[in-house]
Amino acid sequence: MKRPLLIFIVLAFGLSWAAALPLWLGKGLASPQLAWVATLMMFTPTAGVLGAWAVSRTPFREWARQTGLTFGDRKKRTAVLLLTTWLGVPLLVLLAMGLSAAVGVVSLDLDQLSLLRAALRARGMTVPADLGGVAVLQIVVAALAGPALNAIPALGEEWGWRGWLLPRLVSSNGMVAGLVFTGAIWGAWHAPLTLLGYNYPRLGSWAALFFIGFCVLFGVLAGWLRLRTGSVWPSVVAHGSLNAVAAPALLLGDAAAPPNEVLVGVTGLVGWVLLAIVGAALLRFSPVRRPQPVA
Repeated sequence: MKRPLLIFIVLAFGLSWAAALPLWLGKGLASPQLAWVATLMMFTPTAGVLGAWAVSRTPFREWARQTGLTFGDRKKRTAVLLLTTWLGVPLLVLLAMGLSAAVGVVSLDLDQLSLLRAALRARGMTVPADLGGVAVLQIVVAALAGPALNAIPALGEEWGWRGWLLPRLVSSNGMVAGLVFTGAIWGAWHAPLTLLGYNYPRLGSWAALFFIGFCVLFGVLAGWLRLRTGSVWPSVVAHGSLNAVAAPALLLGDAAAPPNEVLVGVTGLVGWVLLAIVGAALLRFSPVRRPQPVA
């Protein structure tokens, strides 16, 4: 039981650090290699799953079922939750921005869209006359197409974290502990980027610790989807949608008072509270059964 877990952790973490070396040896997050490094890292948990499978001697069809590559035993439920997640995660992200504005930790500039305007200019792009229409289109496209466009790299992570690791940790440690441990490991895995300030540049290297908190809370939602359906695909959609929508939503802020990412949005403290409420409600009112131990 311990050997596959060790293989998984060594491959997922070791390869992620190897992938991120160009950033650490170069310009850090300012490196033009950041995008492909971050994408390459997302496939290292899959390498961990394949390493664990290599020592399991389990037929691949059975391994695929155990690790959630199928649609589970109740395919209609999986399809419904997949669609709900596809639409629900963008709404959750926008709700977090709205709550951030309501409690006064961010100023939204929905009239002039000054932060989006500044971001376009910083990239050397021409600001369109109908910037409001562009902003709406950007968010709509991110919400509708993001999960599909991000599906392959999101699967690269989710097959490892929610597909293989989560059922294993839940079966051996209990529901809540398994969800928390999986989220914490997932968050710590991001250290090659977050130690450089990724996602929370104001925090510097402390971003690595702070991001673990977010990963635990969002991991409860992604984990509930996995355990409720027996499939990793709703978790893939949740992850892909988050990656597509979270950044454009922050650009709705005011350039004169840019959002503090530690507080604002779904990845900030306001979002943490929202995610905690949603996660607790799901576990309380739609509980999932403890899975059987996996190889």
